[in-house]
Amino acid sequence: MTTLTYTHWRDVPETTWHWPSFSPAEIACRGSGAIKIKTEAMDMLQRLRNRLAKPLIVLSAYRSPEHNRAVGGAPASKHMQGTAFDIAMANHDPMAFEAAAREVGFLGFGFYPRSGFMHIDLGPARSWGDRFPVQATAFIEETPPAREVLAQSRTLRGTGAAGVATVGAAGIEVAQEVLAETQDAVLPLVPYLETLRWVFIAVALGGIAVAVWARIDDWTRGRR
Repeated sequence: MTTLTYTHWRDVPETTWHWPSFSPAEIACRGSGAIKIKTEAMDMLQRLRNRLAKPLIVLSAYRSPEHNRAVGGAPASKHMQGTAFDIAMANHDPMAFEAAAREVGFLGFGFYPRSGFMHIDLGPARSWGDRFPVQATAFIEETPPAREVLAQSRTLRGTGAAGVATVGAAGIEVAQEVLAETQDAVLPLVPYLETLRWVFIAVALGGIAVAVWARIDDWTRGRR
């Protein structure tokens, strides 16, 4: 494992930095600005970032011994070796994050749900702290498009039939008047048209009855 150490993150040459999702300032000690780069750890962190396809908010990476004591870190903290990272869970599902971190090779896990971050390091394999609570995702019931609801509405079907039949009956009445004023040869058709007009009227009344029944039934079922 290659180790690169600089007294300040600004001293890191651009040609040395190979992790596009992170900057030296993010990995450097928050107290002194010094940085210790463990290439294997950074490669693993970049793979984790690529796998999750989401930004990783690094709260703490390398710590100088002085800064580690100041923040109450463990005496042998992996942060002082440059092989540990504290990552905020604000934009991650903790369970998915942990699974992805294990898949890329991280072995040490510390859970800090109250502070909203997870510690990961290169090992040895161990874990501590209370795991993050599982948050149930509430799914909104899918509402069918308005056009589909209308197409399935018995009320619409009934009123549609009534409307069509009413227009048909009116059309027959007009046709009767027109035929009565035309040649005598077509007069025999008038009685048949009268019968057809009554058929349309019956259909219209039936459609209205269906619409009224559907309204009452839908109301009873709580569908309206």
